[in-house]
Amino acid sequence: MDEDPRFAEFVAERGDALLRYGYVLAGNPHDAADLVQEALVKLRASWARVRLKENPESYARTTMARLHIRAWRSRRREHLAWDPPEREHHDRLPDGDERLWHALAGLPRRQRAVVVLRYYEQLTDEEIAGVLGVSRGTVRSQAARALAKLRDSVSAESAVTATRGEAR
Repeated sequence: MDEDPRFAEFVAERGDALLRYGYVLAGNPHDAADLVQEALVKLRASWARVRLKENPESYARTTMARLHIRAWRSRRREHLAWDPPEREHHDRLPDGDERLWHALAGLPRRQRAVVVLRYYEQLTDEEIAGVLGVSRGTVRSQAARALAKLRDSVSAESAVTATRGEAR
């Protein structure tokens, strides 16, 4: 395969943005790094075609979303052979409102993917349906359910915080 310096330049310029997107999509830095790596491998294989016809970053992001959904679908069929460890590990959240990050992490994978694609990527329902391989109606229902869960979790946490403030 011929080395194209433009691919290396693209990775250097947009790699961090892709990693942030992967983090928002997957919910943890390890899966995010895996998504970016797999997407860049696929992008490198198609680089000659993609750089001339399309936006390479859009190709990479779409690939990452599809890989994330594929992993979600395959994990849905997994059956654990042992009990998970009793300790939990929490990765450090990005700066910003931690309540929102916790609420987003608490959503099911498909709902989180719809919210990320709609509000982070600003895709239309038709585009999200194409990326996820579902119908437009499924996108709309998953988005409605996700937003209801996010509202409920943020409202519940605000009520608990207000109650703590009154008790002091």
